[in-house]
Amino acid sequence: MELIKKYWLGFFAVILFLLSAYLIYLKLNPKQLPPNLVMGTGRIDGDLININTKYPGRIEKLFVDEGDSIRKNQLIAIIKSDEYEAQEEAIEAEISARKKEVEVKNIQLNITKEALPEDVKKALSFVEVSNSMLKELEKNIQALEKVVEQDKKDFERFKKLSEKDLFPKEKFEKIKLKLETDIDKLKALREKRKQILAKIKVSKSTLKQAKASLKKIQALKKEIEVLKASIKALKAKKKQIESVLNELKIKSPIDGYVVDKIANAGEVLGAGMTVVTAIDPNELYLKMYVDTIENGKIKIGDKGEIFLDAYPNKPIPAIVVKIAKKAEFTPKEVAVREDRIQRVYAVHLKPVKPSPLLKLGLPAIGVISLNGKNLPKSLKELPEL
Repeated sequence: MELIKKYWLGFFAVILFLLSAYLIYLKLNPKQLPPNLVMGTGRIDGDLININTKYPGRIEKLFVDEGDSIRKNQLIAIIKSDEYEAQEEAIEAEISARKKEVEVKNIQLNITKEALPEDVKKALSFVEVSNSMLKELEKNIQALEKVVEQDKKDFERFKKLSEKDLFPKEKFEKIKLKLETDIDKLKALREKRKQILAKIKVSKSTLKQAKASLKKIQALKKEIEVLKASIKALKAKKKQIESVLNELKIKSPIDGYVVDKIANAGEVLGAGMTVVTAIDPNELYLKMYVDTIENGKIKIGDKGEIFLDAYPNKPIPAIVVKIAKKAEFTPKEVAVREDRIQRVYAVHLKPVKPSPLLKLGLPAIGVISLNGKNLPKSLKELPEL
């Protein structure tokens, strides 16, 4: 104890010397980065999403502010447009008016139909039924004509064979009888066709007297069809306006949070103007920079780690998702291994799984393994940049 008191100054000098020697050693022999690792600094970045207006109008209500969390399809703002609202009201009024016109035309049509003489109505009904029967009869006649034609061919063929006693006469008589029967049937059908045509002619003559009334009915039917078509077109136009008004309710396309509030309530925005900018935190990545020496070694899909200053011992597993094709001048906040390097390449290092630790703009360090091995678990394992 007395020895320490006597020579304390000397002991202190020795300790100071050893400490200085150690620090000089560390300075002269810094930690070396393994050859398979590439390290760089950057900031947490992400692709901003501009939530825009599709149509012009005034912001009536704005429901979010900077930093607010938002969910997909959440209402962000309501844009008011007197012009589109007036168009919707006008279309609704026009649709209502056209429907009333259709009601009036239907009443006129019913009155006109009832005004026709009863015999004309019957004649009209008979013509329709007769025409239907005539069509069916024509089909039967055509079919029977083909049968008779075949019967004649069979008759001529077997007649010669029968005359030469090469075909039984009984069977030939049956063939002959069938031909005669089918011919009689065909004559009967043709006669029936004549009768139907004669009746149709009489009925048409009766209908001719009410031609003017029938034309009026057809005209009313056409007018009703036109009105209905116009109502259908107006409804389609109304649906289009409703779609526009629905688009004026600005909704979030993502789950994320608001980065910037560009517009405020009461402002008038043109089509395509931004209300807020947002970001999806699951799409955040580290935009780090590497020099031209290392860029050629890195490839898409390489494994890596992201280290935040606040969590030096919590590596965030990541992979390389993008490598810039063009070099840029070294940003001021980025450190590179050699001062002589003036141009660097941006490399995007994206977490394998979304991490709640990442925030837009945070400085971070990225480490990439060229062979997937030796990734560090702490910043203490790495040399200082």
